[in-house]
Amino acid sequence: MSNVYDFPTMPRFEEYKKKFEKYLFMERKNGIILVRMHTDGGPVRWSPWMHRQLIDAWAAIGGDLENEVMILTATGDYWFAMHDKEAFAEWDTVRDPDIRYDGLRRPLKSVENFIYCIDIPTIGVLNGPGPSHTNFAFLCDITLCAPDVIIRDHHFSGGLVPGDSIGLLFQGLLGIKRSGALLYSINHLTAEQALEYGLVNEIHPREKLLDRAWEIAEEIMKQPRSVRRMTSLLVKRPLRRLIFDDYQQHIISEMYAYVLQGAGHQIEKLRSKFTEVEKKLEKELTEKK
Repeated sequence: MSNVYDFPTMPRFEEYKKKFEKYLFMERKNGIILVRMHTDGGPVRWSPWMHRQLIDAWAAIGGDLENEVMILTATGDYWFAMHDKEAFAEWDTVRDPDIRYDGLRRPLKSVENFIYCIDIPTIGVLNGPGPSHTNFAFLCDITLCAPDVIIRDHHFSGGLVPGDSIGLLFQGLLGIKRSGALLYSINHLTAEQALEYGLVNEIHPREKLLDRAWEIAEEIMKQPRSVRRMTSLLVKRPLRRLIFDDYQQHIISEMYAYVLQGAGHQIEKLRSKFTEVEKKLEKELTEKK
């Protein structure tokens, strides 16, 4: 019988590592793959183009049977430092409805591929604060965070329905009332609150986070593959059910209201809101130093 790893259609690590290197740094040791998001080698500037790449990256990582445990983190002292305003402005000029559809598909498939395609244990490392997309860290089986992490959702205050998956994950992981305050943008969570409420598993100083993630990954690797992977399926099952049952409704609600309110106006309002958040974040971190 042929070795399953020699099957010619399987993705090869060196191939997809190079393919996605513009947005993701990857390294792999003894079956543990570290995926570190970045922009130009530094903190992430979130863009439509990076978002689009994640869809294929998650599928490639999940399709490579030599990946046994994944650690996901970002670069520098921020989870996502800011939004790439020029990239979003470029995207806003697109009017072709067939291309615009990608604006709906991106958030949907980037989450679905993460939770459905990657069937190995995953460890999310929130290396610092950031204004958005902590959802990918919370989709992981285990989540670690730095002490200065602040968790928010600014969709509503920016004039958009909070239909991105972070709102759905708040509902599934935090409950109706706590998630309600977050979705209406009237509250935020500190790292300590996130730990108390079960949104993260551990808090560690930033410089020790990755060491702890590798320690957990190596402990997981001590068990046989069948035990690791079947346990991962059980751990992911509640989130997979949540995503399957409700996520399309969340995304469609956000996009429908976005169109009704006037897309250009709402995007500019949201962009202004994120700019306020980024300035506040920068001030908070500067004062801490």
